[in-house]
Amino acid sequence: MIISFGQRTDIVTYYTQWMFNRFREGVVCARNPLFPSKITRYLLTPEKVDAVVFRSKDYSPALQELPTVTNNFRTLFQFTINAYGKRTEPRSPAEGEAIRTLRELARIAGREHVFWRYDPILFTKRYDVRFHLDTFARIAEKAAPHVAGCIVNFAEPSLGLHERLPVLSFGKTERRAVLMGIGSIAKKYGMPVRLCGRGEDYSLLGIQRGGCVTLTDIANANHCTFREVKTETRKRTCACVAMRDVGWYNTCPRGCLYCDAIRKPLEVADNIARHDPDSPLLIGNIGAEDSVVDGNQESYLFEREGQMSIFDL
Repeated sequence: MIISFGQRTDIVTYYTQWMFNRFREGVVCARNPLFPSKITRYLLTPEKVDAVVFRSKDYSPALQELPTVTNNFRTLFQFTINAYGKRTEPRSPAEGEAIRTLRELARIAGREHVFWRYDPILFTKRYDVRFHLDTFARIAEKAAPHVAGCIVNFAEPSLGLHERLPVLSFGKTERRAVLMGIGSIAKKYGMPVRLCGRGEDYSLLGIQRGGCVTLTDIANANHCTFREVKTETRKRTCACVAMRDVGWYNTCPRGCLYCDAIRKPLEVADNIARHDPDSPLLIGNIGAEDSVVDGNQESYLFEREGQMSIFDL
């Protein structure tokens, strides 16, 4: 099974000590978002975890201690760099600072383990097609030598997003113009680029289609082989491999206006106040009313000698 740090909140940046405590103790727990009193416990050891996937906008707080993880676990890192500015991303690192951190992350983890995320692609009067192509080109020139590829994704329209930003819908013309430009820029720097999800084929524009996290990515980075497994089914359009995230919603203080993991902004401060770096849970502790079960940690690794895997086809 694959453990994820970063789908529900930026654990790497804001809960760094807790994260490394979990690795040291070899156990991590996560509440069920729909049934919070139900807790799943996972053994966080190289024997029980096929790989650990990290997502963050700032890895700098974790760099010093990161080798304790990369030296023992199969890993994959996704580094989001958008450069929308303080108006939209009030607590994100400046572009130059993010690039410096990206370089150091690639040095520690290995370039093949690191993907740049240009995500989400917002469309407003300010963030138009020209903005995205100029921004992508500027970042790609500096990021491409340090990443295995780039993941792009368009913002999904939602009521909450429209309340925070004057977001426009991407028409087919604008969408194709952005992807054509990104494909051309990525080709210039020899950087594979993939559009997250299923749907229309943009391969002629130099854009791959698939999950933002795939077993192929993990296998290529860590020189291992996986058996064939189903992709994530949370969303009809999702093509990611199934992962178990150990974060919690409404806990990230970064304040990005487009974030869909902050559904109740007024709860953020209260949740952060309940954080205990020594707890197996990200927020709070296990109480008498909680029910704790061991998670299914069936391996995706291909181990049966002589059996063909999906990577041999």
